[in-house]
Amino acid sequence: MCGFIGLIGTDNPVQDVHDGLLAIQHRGQDAAGIVAYDGRFHLRKAEGLVRDVFSPLRMKDVKGSLALGHVRYPTIGSGGQEDAQPFVVTYPFGIAMAHNGNVANYADLRAQLLSQGRRHLLSKCDVEVILNVFADALARQAAGGPFSPEIFRSAVAEVFDQVEGAYSVVGFIAGVGLFAFRDPHGIKPICFGKRIDASGKAVYAVASESVVLETLGYEVEHRPGPGEALLVCNDGEVLWEQITRPKFRPCVFEFVYFARPDSTLDKMSVYRAREGMGRAMARKLLRMGLKADVIVPVPESSRPAALEMARELGWSFREALVKNRYVGRTFIMPGNKERRRSVRHKLNVIASEVEAKSILLVDDSIVRGNTSRQIIQMLRDAGATKVYFISTSPPLKHPCVYGIDMSTRQELIARDRNSEQIAETLGADMVIYQDLDDLVESVRLQNPDGLDDTCHACFSGIYPTGRVDEASLLEVERERLDSDKTD
Repeated sequence: MCGFIGLIGTDNPVQDVHDGLLAIQHRGQDAAGIVAYDGRFHLRKAEGLVRDVFSPLRMKDVKGSLALGHVRYPTIGSGGQEDAQPFVVTYPFGIAMAHNGNVANYADLRAQLLSQGRRHLLSKCDVEVILNVFADALARQAAGGPFSPEIFRSAVAEVFDQVEGAYSVVGFIAGVGLFAFRDPHGIKPICFGKRIDASGKAVYAVASESVVLETLGYEVEHRPGPGEALLVCNDGEVLWEQITRPKFRPCVFEFVYFARPDSTLDKMSVYRAREGMGRAMARKLLRMGLKADVIVPVPESSRPAALEMARELGWSFREALVKNRYVGRTFIMPGNKERRRSVRHKLNVIASEVEAKSILLVDDSIVRGNTSRQIIQMLRDAGATKVYFISTSPPLKHPCVYGIDMSTRQELIARDRNSEQIAETLGADMVIYQDLDDLVESVRLQNPDGLDDTCHACFSGIYPTGRVDEASLLEVERERLDSDKTD
């Protein structure tokens, strides 16, 4: 998962992009980048947080009427500065691009670009593959002639035909305007907003989450659907195009963990979806007859579910784990050593709230188990008599090929264990998982237009894009393992 924002029409898009990236820093802490255009490209990107990468001195010459920015969470590539986004190509027309997602057939496309298109890539970041497929298609369609919306549409159609996986893309074409498109399954979120500036002129923005637009004073105008493309021309004309027939499968893990609770994704409230997960778990606990003295959430993403569980069950709720807000999200840190080292720096227990009590510990998920094991031990050290671990999502058993950093089956604690074995491994008295049907229903109920299903491949092993076989899974795992050796 990554985060992006693109702007057109404002007098100072770079400042707005910077402020927008701060609102989606939760989506990536590995690297950040901004590119702007004022007749030439101005690009600044580096490893680190937004606050560290963009100082006034470093950004004083980054100017233009078009700008886009990105915060990186490592999946494919996960290397150094060379894998940070955005990326730029100068031909044809000049294109800048950033994305959120993961290309499932990355290795095949990279080899194809080299052998057929003679395109040598500068990184292992998969958006560079999308950018070059798009640029190659634009060059072919234009055939030396001027840009047109029809050429743009054809180029996006070629991307959809060739690029498999999950991707929401934002970019701009020099001298033309801002564009965006979303993969034919709509797995990754994206939204489009508009505001009127002091002079009465319309300003437009594309971002990963609605909270970015709201922070900058935009109203959400449209939420691009699967297989849809957008072009905002320099003169302010806005063009929408449905390129392919949609097969809508938004990522359910966005609602479990990644997105901010104050965001709405495809008209679905993240906060209310998490409340629904809590209600479903409360019903399950009632059926089981399990009781505990106090419900404790693991901050931050599990709090709405835990609060709703306490309300439904009539149990005591306590914020017994206090988070150090200056430590990043441990799940999205690049490497197991970094994650393990950060847990005790990140959380501290209020012993008076757990001593001599049975604890119902609520978290959004259990991926590798590193964080969960340490938290459970911290509660026991503080005097908890029993620790029942609740996961508001089902067991994670399958690698994600769409942009979540759990790409190797060896990393997943639930891959070959049942709940009792996982509890023993974690040191919990019991581990209780959400049922998949209840999780999906918690999200579906938030969509006023109706939603048939979600992407839940990491739980079910059902990959909506198809053609995800054992060989492709092994390739993704190899990429992940190779990058981990440098962590």
